[in-house]
Amino acid sequence: MAMKRTQSNIVNLAFQIQNEDGKAGVEVTQAIVNGTSAGVGFRTVNGARKSAQIALDPAALVDLRDALNEILEGVEG
Repeated sequence: MAMKRTQSNIVNLAFQIQNEDGKAGVEVTQAIVNGTSAGVGFRTVNGARKSAQIALDPAALVDLRDALNEILEGVEG
């Protein structure tokens, strides 16, 4: 019989982006296992209530980034 040892290094990142009053916003979370992303989640936050988490794949994250950049260009320009 052989013994196999497995060790996982798990890092959970969470970003909360809120309005100035802190009552509403969004939360983006990412789990990183052994240096590789294991998934990204997105949810809205309204007061103490949070929506169900939506899993985003890399293509959706790129689209989200591009949409935010386009919106910011219009706001800042």
